[in-house]
Amino acid sequence: MAAGALGAAGAAPPAKDIVATKEAPAAVGPYSQAVRSGNLVFLAGQLPIDPKTNQARTGPIEEQAAQVLDNLKAVLAADGMSMDNVVSTTVYVKNLDDFPKLNAVYGKYFTDKPPARATVQVDRLPKDVAVEISAIAVR
Repeated sequence: MAAGALGAAGAAPPAKDIVATKEAPAAVGPYSQAVRSGNLVFLAGQLPIDPKTNQARTGPIEEQAAQVLDNLKAVLAADGMSMDNVVSTTVYVKNLDDFPKLNAVYGKYFTDKPPARATVQVDRLPKDVAVEISAIAVR
């Protein structure tokens, strides 16, 4: 790739703003709930943590998925957006056998023009939960 395609040498990095809300759980590490750069908002992976108690939900996948999606919804709302602004998600799930149940809950949050999505089975997630979802939204 030509150097000119990356911008002028010494140019300032693109502006980025942190999006944060107490309506979603605080990050469990050194990262932001979301970062806005231009018209894009990058939402960190949300876990099924209840923001009121800061406790992970470890019950059925349906309950965990609903909490994760509620958390994403809260972060979006903090930046004046809704689930309709989401253009892509990445779903991390411990057991692909849970996919049909997870998908049923997911479909209730993305009813019209659902975003692109990748789903990946993983061995383990933070706090030993069953699902995590990250997203990209556009204004």
